[in-house]
Amino acid sequence: MLAACSALLLVAAPAASQPRGGETQRSRPVPRQYVCYRSADTLRVDGRLGESAWQAAPWTADFVDIQGATQPTPRFRTRTKMLWDEDYFYVAARMEEPDLWATLTRRDTVIYYDNDFEVFIDPDGDTHNYYELEVNAFETVWDLMLLKPYRDGGPAVDAWDIRGLKVAVQTDGTLNDPGDRDRGWTVEIALPWAVLEEAAPGGAPPDAGAQWRVNFSRVQWPLTVEGSTYRKRTDPDTGEPLPEDNWVWSPQGAIDMHRPEKWGYVQFAETVAGRGKQAFRKRPNERVKNALRELYYRQRRFREANGHYAWRLREIEASEIAVEGIESAPNVVNTGSGYVLSAEGFGGVTVYLRQDGHVWIE
Repeated sequence: MLAACSALLLVAAPAASQPRGGETQRSRPVPRQYVCYRSADTLRVDGRLGESAWQAAPWTADFVDIQGATQPTPRFRTRTKMLWDEDYFYVAARMEEPDLWATLTRRDTVIYYDNDFEVFIDPDGDTHNYYELEVNAFETVWDLMLLKPYRDGGPAVDAWDIRGLKVAVQTDGTLNDPGDRDRGWTVEIALPWAVLEEAAPGGAPPDAGAQWRVNFSRVQWPLTVEGSTYRKRTDPDTGEPLPEDNWVWSPQGAIDMHRPEKWGYVQFAETVAGRGKQAFRKRPNERVKNALRELYYRQRRFREANGHYAWRLREIEASEIAVEGIESAPNVVNTGSGYVLSAEGFGGVTVYLRQDGHVWIE
């Protein structure tokens, strides 16, 4: 599938999906963690979450502003749950919402122009070849693949579809009716492994204990009522819509969902939901990846200032970057047009990171 992506339609992201603010505005939020238990039930995707597996699955922590703890707490609560079985990765979300609103009904339109719920999945955690899915209260979806983040030159493969995708929405209130006070909406999603495995390690569904990088986002537009309908609030000086709120499970440190290194960790458990607990296992080489990622950020800023990447790591003060338990210093090979960073990892491996953000372990 990945080899064939060049034959698909590659499209640039609409302006609203591009990051707002540069790398210097990032913070260092800690990615969140979740243990995803198995479902012993056959789940009917209807948006109701009535099965015992859903009742037993834990909620994530409440969503926060995309930039992290420096920003105000979201006005409305959002939480998610996850489950898995041999066929699907299941995601459910509940969102408080006093004004249920949606306008888009055609698949693969830009769904975040409405209020929406979004799923991002990077199966192998290399920050390339990852999935995005957006859904609004009409159950309209936009599914796409990113060959690499926008910052690294990766366009969206908009013609890519999640074959066999199941989505259901339940609304607690009246959609598109400003005359009453609504309570919220629930989204239930089943994503087939038969599609997700295409970018997964070994081209297969996860084994028990595997960890994938995942994040969720909620886009919330400020609305006003005009007559009997909703409209986006606008800036009185420009007439343009006011900026949307972006609320997420694992904070990004910037208004940019396309930083997969900031996404949360989901660990797939063999344990059935409600029949025991499994601890999340931290992996020490993630700390090595994070150290190299800091050098990647510094290389980007160095190139912006000097027109080329640093040839020696002391030019970007690499000595400040250390990983507890690793004594050797990182290395860089500069090719003129790019570079490869490398560092000793735990367990006798080497961790690499390229100028386009791709990270891997050998």
